[in-house]
Amino acid sequence: MAKIKGANAVLDVMYKWGIDHLYGFPGGSFDSTMNAIYEMQDKIKFIEVRHEEAGALAASAEYKLTGKLGVCMGSAGPGAIHLMNGLYDAKYDKTPMVALVANVPTPRQDINF
Repeated sequence: MAKIKGANAVLDVMYKWGIDHLYGFPGGSFDSTMNAIYEMQDKIKFIEVRHEEAGALAASAEYKLTGKLGVCMGSAGPGAIHLMNGLYDAKYDKTPMVALVANVPTPRQDINF
């Protein structure tokens, strides 16, 4: 069986679900995912937002307006918590959505950078 990178596998599954774009703000903890998005740019479009909260609200609105599953992404740390208002909006309206949240590799955690 051929090996596939984790980020590529995630995007491949999302593509098979019918997802053709996602909202996000790139960050260092999303390097592998950004590379995977670049490699799959003919299938999945990355829509860069100015703030993670805008991406989460857009993903929540996606389903409400079109019936398509919305996807947002937030980097490790503050980027993840910035998704909260969009996630709460989706929860409040019982709207399905996907939020990808990154993390830094274990050896690089807690080293004050």
